[in-house]
Amino acid sequence: MRYLITGGAGFIGSHLADALIARGDSVLLIDDLSTGRLQNIEHILDSEQVEFVEGSVLDEGLLDDCMHAVDRCFHLASAVGVQLVVSRPLSSLRRNIRGNDIVISAAARRCTPLVFASTSEVYGKNSSGALGEESDRVLGSIAKLRWSYANAKAFGEALVYSYVREQRCPMSVVRLFNTVGPRQTGAYGMVLPRFVRQALKGDDLTVFGNGTQSRCFGHVLDVVHGMVMVADEPKAVGRPFNIGSPVETPVIELARRVIESSGSTSGIKLVPYEEAYDEGFEELGKRKPDTTAIESLTGWQASRTIDEAIDDVIAYHQSLDSQPEELRLVG
Repeated sequence: MRYLITGGAGFIGSHLADALIARGDSVLLIDDLSTGRLQNIEHILDSEQVEFVEGSVLDEGLLDDCMHAVDRCFHLASAVGVQLVVSRPLSSLRRNIRGNDIVISAAARRCTPLVFASTSEVYGKNSSGALGEESDRVLGSIAKLRWSYANAKAFGEALVYSYVREQRCPMSVVRLFNTVGPRQTGAYGMVLPRFVRQALKGDDLTVFGNGTQSRCFGHVLDVVHGMVMVADEPKAVGRPFNIGSPVETPVIELARRVIESSGSTSGIKLVPYEEAYDEGFEELGKRKPDTTAIESLTGWQASRTIDEAIDDVIAYHQSLDSQPEELRLVG
């Protein structure tokens, strides 16, 4: 099979490319490098199984050409990260909504099988235990810019379900919960790489709020394995699937584990949300996935722990620090 991966030079996209190549597939990667990085895919660019196109998913002609050249598509390209969405709401919203429409519609015109990477953000402020795919969306005020990202992803999901229903297009959705691992940058608000960079520099780890908010951090290698299993399963068509770890970790506990694992002398500094984010941010207490649906259909389960993810992220950033300065990944 030949796969199109939009956002292919991104954190998750690059690991997905690795997984597909390892099993003998070929990949066509498209990325405008606005948040993705060539460093993420430089180790595979010389492979005959890989073609990279620097371009935007907003280029309809380019997307049509790319879709014509592949058997299946993973649509990951997105303006992502709470910090980026809140600080640059207009460009993020327009890029996500237009990009989703262009990519998903291009796949529909050729009936190309597509997996759309959505997010746990679509559940909004719903914190009532483990969230299943049919759980209610509980969104805050439209004036809170954080929820624009959730709405853009919900629009993409609605397009998928509509094309499946009206045109029988083979499409499905994966909702990713706080994916972490090597190659992730902290530049857009991602908490684990930010903590690791601070710990390795000996700076205090800045925990926003009181740190009791919890998340379920899924290792990127587990996540991409689940995404591939969904793509391979015909019975997944027309359905959303949560993918993430079932283990909740308070953010302040994550900070403590990073300090311990890195051997850092850093402390922890609590920072009020109003100092950490621009106006338009709203926090939620916890977010935990119910992964029964993907487990029942494919047998997938998360197998890596948060401590393994922490160790992998520390090792990755230590390897960056050992490179010449001009080659280092910032953030």
